Amino acid sequence: MTHETRPADGARGRRRAAVLGAALGGCALVAAGTTPAAAHPAGHGREVAYVALGDSYTSGPGIPAQVDADCARSDHDYPSLVAARHPATALTDVSCGGATTAEMWRAQGSNPPQLDALDRHTDLVTLQIGGNDVGFGSIIGTCARLAAQDPAGNPCERSYTASGYDGLALAVVRTAPKVDRVLREVHARAPHARVVVVGYPDLLPDDGSGCFPQVPFARKDFPYLRDTEKRLNLMLRLVAAVNRAEYVDTYGPTVGHDMCKAPADRWIEPLQPASPAAPAHPNAKGEAAMAQAVLDRLERGRGRG
Repeated sequence: MTHETRPADGARGRRRAAVLGAALGGCALVAAGTTPAAAHPAGHGREVAYVALGDSYTSGPGIPAQVDADCARSDHDYPSLVAARHPATALTDVSCGGATTAEMWRAQGSNPPQLDALDRHTDLVTLQIGGNDVGFGSIIGTCARLAAQDPAGNPCERSYTASGYDGLALAVVRTAPKVDRVLREVHARAPHARVVVVGYPDLLPDDGSGCFPQVPFARKDFPYLRDTEKRLNLMLRLVAAVNRAEYVDTYGPTVGHDMCKAPADRWIEPLQPASPAAPAHPNAKGEAAMAQAVLDRLERGRGRG
């Protein structure tokens, strides 16, 4: 049965809106300095109940072995790797390729609403969501199409800013309350769980350089798209802080392994993958790198950097 948290109302709702607005406006809210609420001690002598929520960056499409065709889920996605490092962990992985925040409440193929996997006995939740709400797939298609017209310029950026505002920046801002709502529902359904929001890895060269035609974006669009992903990750960090959740940076640990790098060095595959993975998605090395980032966060303890 699905159910939803009631919207915040009155003074509480106004405070939440003010904090989110300040965060997205660039005011000084530092996620790393936020101490989440105390968690229910994980396990209490039993297995740690771990639920993984997320989209295709979590589920690992194309990475052997695929264990769920509807959701393109791999047994070597980062939740599986995290659980494997802790034998006393019971993993329920409901991540699903193509998921948006809406799929937290509605079924996706054979995958039931992802939030239905949570209950009062859940000890750990990881959540990686928002990329599809912003429109990762359509952005890639649009920018690749426009690059053919002006490979040395910035036709994608010009297109998304033609109305006098940055359409992708606006999409990130509009996604913030959706992620906020998901996190509130996670806390409602799993009130004792440690909740960890996982950011997205480095997709394009961090120095702003390009690699057309290997990655078919116009040369001057690479910095714009890099900055859009950084804006998305910053939003996730800030919304996590507002909601007493921890944040895992997977961008920093994957810099230098983006889809422009040589096959042996990259952890994100380009639009024509050389390793088993979906286009513009992490390969097995990328999932392993995200797993390590999550493990590092878990081992550092709550509210500490």
